[in-house]
Amino acid sequence: MYKNLRIAVVIPSYNESLLLSRVIETMPDFVDVMVVVDDCSQDQTAAVAESFKATLAERLVVLRHEVNQGVGGSIATGYRWCSEHEIDAAAVMAGDAQMDPADLPALLDPIAAGEADYTKGNRLFTGDAWRMIPHVRYLGNSMMSLLTKIASGYWHVADSQSGYTVISRKALRTLDWDAMYKRYGQPNDLLVRLNIYNFRVRDVPVRPVYNIGEKSGIKPLRMIPQLTWLLLKLFVYRMVQKYVIRDFHPLVFFYVVGLLLLGPGLLFGLYLLYYRLFVSIVSATSALFAVFLFVSGLQSVLFAMWFDMSYNHHLR
Repeated sequence: MYKNLRIAVVIPSYNESLLLSRVIETMPDFVDVMVVVDDCSQDQTAAVAESFKATLAERLVVLRHEVNQGVGGSIATGYRWCSEHEIDAAAVMAGDAQMDPADLPALLDPIAAGEADYTKGNRLFTGDAWRMIPHVRYLGNSMMSLLTKIASGYWHVADSQSGYTVISRKALRTLDWDAMYKRYGQPNDLLVRLNIYNFRVRDVPVRPVYNIGEKSGIKPLRMIPQLTWLLLKLFVYRMVQKYVIRDFHPLVFFYVVGLLLLGPGLLFGLYLLYYRLFVSIVSATSALFAVFLFVSGLQSVLFAMWFDMSYNHHLR
């Protein structure tokens, strides 16, 4: 136990036979249960996990998927088990050993103190992040973090793609884990769902761990378009759920009006620029109209963001 809380660590694992033993062997003693979720691995991941059962007994639970469900599906399976077994706080530490066990107490402390419902490791706080994290992944994570701020309403949260997290018992029991996104967009999807229920989220600095033999299946340049589309859908979902169905806030109108004006204003402005450069002179009224559309739309969107930031300020 940790500060009178029963702690579980969910370990999503897909083809992690090389590093899974390291994760289990370095797990802090205060962790009550390790829940290894084998996501239909093609290697010896399940056998490696089972080999620890004799020494760890009830402290180790191994769950297996008959069909690969993705990292989000594995985390949902682990969370569901934790919710059903009276776990007070559930952490996630991937089976590739990229999460430093020494950082776990810092992630647990806000939960134990009742100051947060969900804590998330932030690898970008450290000055070594740019040197340690592959640059393409660093830039991709930074871009996705910016878009996730807008989609989720947690404007203070960065490094949205970090999977090193801890969730409280209340949040475990509130969210529908069957509805959570199953693949690499799971952290983004979860933040949106937490925001809809007004759960408090806190960033915690953690140490990046790379080049230990891990094999990443993430292709940042391929994932960004897919995750951007997912975030757009999640943004609309949050607007409807939080500001229309569960409550009402005029920021919805600001977003709608802003986007309706901003897009046409930008396109019309680009058309006029092309016309001026390659065809003929543009009338002053047309140029002013394009500027009016663009500036009015931009102002409305910025006001909507400001309202959203203010409304969610207490969820830090």
